Amino acid sequence: MVDYKHAPFYDDRTIKWKAGPLVFQQKSSTHKLESNMHSVVYKLYEKILWRQIKNGPRPHHIGVILDGNRRFAKGKGMEATDGHLFGAKKVEELLRWCWRLNIKIVTLYAFSTENFDRSDKEISAIMDLLKKKLHDFQNEPLVHKNRVRIKVIGRLEYLSQEINDEIQKVEDMTKDYDGFHLNIAVSYGGRAEIVDAVKKIACKIEKKELAIDDITEETIAQNLYTEGMPDPDLIIRTSGEERLSGFLLWQSAYSELYFTEIYWPAFRIIDFWRTIRIYQQRERRFGK
Repeated sequence: MVDYKHAPFYDDRTIKWKAGPLVFQQKSSTHKLESNMHSVVYKLYEKILWRQIKNGPRPHHIGVILDGNRRFAKGKGMEATDGHLFGAKKVEELLRWCWRLNIKIVTLYAFSTENFDRSDKEISAIMDLLKKKLHDFQNEPLVHKNRVRIKVIGRLEYLSQEINDEIQKVEDMTKDYDGFHLNIAVSYGGRAEIVDAVKKIACKIEKKELAIDDITEETIAQNLYTEGMPDPDLIIRTSGEERLSGFLLWQSAYSELYFTEIYWPAFRIIDFWRTIRIYQQRERRFGK
């Protein structure tokens, strides 16, 4: 199909071909009809998928590695920072999909400790976006209506005081909510999380609050950033990479993993419903 908007001689101000307007009008009408048909088919497929999954088993806790923002932007001829903006908007959609399916816990891998190696310009843009989203969550009616408890996990001491202030505000504001739980992993690394847990345990041993022989898997879990939460049932990674990149290393031992080539900002509701359908088709044995 010809991309008429990017064809030569197209004038966006007059909406006509500079030569041969009747030809353009005919092609434009055909393009519009095809677009409408595509929209109808898409909506129909979405409804079919929803009917297939709505009564099936659903994950209680999902983790999502939000990958592909920069490649999405590059493919659209945009700046990398624009990709992160589109990615942040997609998070809002994902949360609505999860709430609709009654998925109680969502953990988002937004920024790793290794991401600090990126350019100062990109890091600054991401941190500004993070600060804005944390502020927006405080005033988001759906957060309060759905009683969403928000927690930011990671080495928060690496973040600015301004961002830590916003984290404190949103966590305090939602600490008593019990409808859903949103974890945002920022300045996060799976190995760093385990190291920090070991340090906490070592301090307890040093203070004689814990004996070495009493250390169990539960002891480790109780000292992780995700203390008190069940492990993720499903972890999704977008952009085509097939690795966890340090995300929830301890907690993901028995998680179902789903990898898709779609870049995060382009992830659609039908992609999410298909992911849930695949999850429902898997038999979880937990090593048995």
